[in-house]
Amino acid sequence: MKKEAPPPENHERWLVSYADFITLLFAFFVVMFASSQTDKSRAKQVSEAVEKALKDGSSFSVPPAVAKILGGTVDDKGQGNAMMRGPGGAQHTPKESQQENLLELLPSLKRLTKDLEDDIKAGKLELRLEARGLVISLRESAFFPSGGDALDKGSYPTMKKLASVIGSLPNPIQLEGHTDSVPIHNSRFKSNWELSCARGIAVLDTLCDDFHLPYDRFSVVGRAETVPVDSNETPQGRARNRRVDVVIVNSLRIQPAEAVKAAVKK
Repeated sequence: MKKEAPPPENHERWLVSYADFITLLFAFFVVMFASSQTDKSRAKQVSEAVEKALKDGSSFSVPPAVAKILGGTVDDKGQGNAMMRGPGGAQHTPKESQQENLLELLPSLKRLTKDLEDDIKAGKLELRLEARGLVISLRESAFFPSGGDALDKGSYPTMKKLASVIGSLPNPIQLEGHTDSVPIHNSRFKSNWELSCARGIAVLDTLCDDFHLPYDRFSVVGRAETVPVDSNETPQGRARNRRVDVVIVNSLRIQPAEAVKAAVKK
């Protein structure tokens, strides 16, 4: 009896495994794409809501650096929050933490914008949201005499509203005195450094003595003419530079200090 020849070996079996692999890879990328689109959609909704809230208050501004952090999609420089975590939900980045801390200050910003609306329209103060926190700039012309550090009694209603908001928050407060570039030398102050420090202390004493806020929440800094917000070449610019900034510091800024305290206690 003639022996049958063995069937020829199939050298194409690898195609089956390869096809399965390609199918699974395709399914994986479809899922990744779908997840990314969902994240972008949700992030865009959050971004639009924040942008609308910011635009509703015409009395304050958000700098471009903060706007990029609050953006709904990743831009060409890799900024924005849409895909910062990725579909798998990675750990928070520093920018995401900063965004969340800034968002925590939005209710206070909206409340101050409403409560101080008349003062803002009158040009007595300005509100703005910065990376370091919420900044309330008290104009010299509305709060102090020229070259002096005695807080005008007529400003007390404004200071009361400000103290009410500060008292409802746990954040530390930094008081920064600023002047224009015109040198000062009178019987009380020898330089703009002394004047800027004295005005910061005057605001501190008013908030703590008259409105009973605790001193240990505050720090005072005198910056003289070193941090202008406008040009010192015009009267209008110099008027904006003469101010005391009340900074409600966001919690991201105090984390390192808190970490040091915790390490010392251990």
